[in-house]
Amino acid sequence: MVRSATSVHAVIKAYDVRGLVGEQLDEGFVRDVGAAFAALMRSEGALSVVVGHDMRESSPALAAAFGEGVRAQGLDVVSLGLTSTDELYYASGAASCPGAMFTASHNPARYNGIKMCRSGARPVGQDSGLAEIAGAVIAGVPSWDGRPGEASRREVLGEYAAFLRGLVDLSAIRPLTVSVDAGSGMGGHTVPAVLGGAGLPLTIDPLYFELDGEFPFHEANPLDPKNIVDLQARVVESGADVGLAFDGDADRCFVVDELGRPVSPSAVTALVAERELAKAPGASIIHNLITSRAVPELVRELGGTPVRTRVGHSFIKSTMADTGAVFGGEHSAHYYFKDFWNADSGMLAAMHVLAALGEQERPLSELMASYTRYAASGEINSTVEDAAARTDAVVAAFADRTVSVDDLDGVTVELEGGAWFNLRASNTEPLLRLNAEAATQSEVDALAAEVLAVVRGG
Repeated sequence: MVRSATSVHAVIKAYDVRGLVGEQLDEGFVRDVGAAFAALMRSEGALSVVVGHDMRESSPALAAAFGEGVRAQGLDVVSLGLTSTDELYYASGAASCPGAMFTASHNPARYNGIKMCRSGARPVGQDSGLAEIAGAVIAGVPSWDGRPGEASRREVLGEYAAFLRGLVDLSAIRPLTVSVDAGSGMGGHTVPAVLGGAGLPLTIDPLYFELDGEFPFHEANPLDPKNIVDLQARVVESGADVGLAFDGDADRCFVVDELGRPVSPSAVTALVAERELAKAPGASIIHNLITSRAVPELVRELGGTPVRTRVGHSFIKSTMADTGAVFGGEHSAHYYFKDFWNADSGMLAAMHVLAALGEQERPLSELMASYTRYAASGEINSTVEDAAARTDAVVAAFADRTVSVDDLDGVTVELEGGAWFNLRASNTEPLLRLNAEAATQSEVDALAAEVLAVVRGG
């Protein structure tokens, strides 16, 4: 079937496939995407594809249709059923075959999508396969004249849990009470298997573990502060040592300390970097350009090599492969591990936090204080008609105080005195995204207000 370029490019985005079910995504469309993906993977020598899906009502049927497209191109399909995204990455890595995960992550219930990877959980992004897949869907995928692939079912949750426990040993830490908000998402499936088993000194206090793709309690997006309010209250009320919040497909994890305060993903990045550098002295650590400057500072102090990269998992994973980095962290709470095929795993990051906390006696708030050196604005979005013009205006307004400007991803402006900010245009919306950092909260608030006055005043 030939499809319009406009409709295809509206759904096949920079990192994945995502759209409204029934309007932009249906079984016929994902069947074509499955065929295009399989044809590309077959040309690279693949023989089979692992396919998993989240708890959204539309996910099983879409995953099945994708599998039909894959098998029509001669590749076998191994269905994993319900999985988290990092569980799918485990299956792809362990079996050395490509994979596809049906999820729209933190997006509302009406959305769904596909995250695809090559064997070994290597990313398929716009510059590494998605453009070819989009082109094939637009033109119509040529039929395969060989035998169709076969379908089978496999359960990997237990293997995935055992693998993670082999990477981070929690058996000897002090007893901890852990409040976990799964947000009605896939954390409710994976947390009991990984952290709830016998033999671990962990008491799991579950919140919203029932899988429900309608997200009845709150959006499964812990990056938005309103979605961790319940967890913050629960930690304080229960006297938990730590709180963990997972997004819908459980590839991201946010941390709350025992006082109910959010822990910056940059601080988590610094903590995990320290632990990984203890195992691999002198290694490289990836950080994206809007993580705190505390991360590269600490990495250098520990004898490691910080490597700065653009925002986005395909850039992080590619840079990790190129540099041999042992770990990478993003401001959005995606954490990437060399020991996990350079893929991201919120669960593995959470286990590192639990290990670090349980290996000493201080509360989490005190433990994390040494990794928090600066105040940050968080990401602030502004709707603009001409992002480039607004960005140029901001750069001009700060010219007399600027130490350096770079355009690795948007513009990053470093100011006299050490403060800095980054402005990035959204790939999909008419938005400018601001992140700023300074020595104190009052300084960062004033800096953000000054930038926003220019951005929104045009």
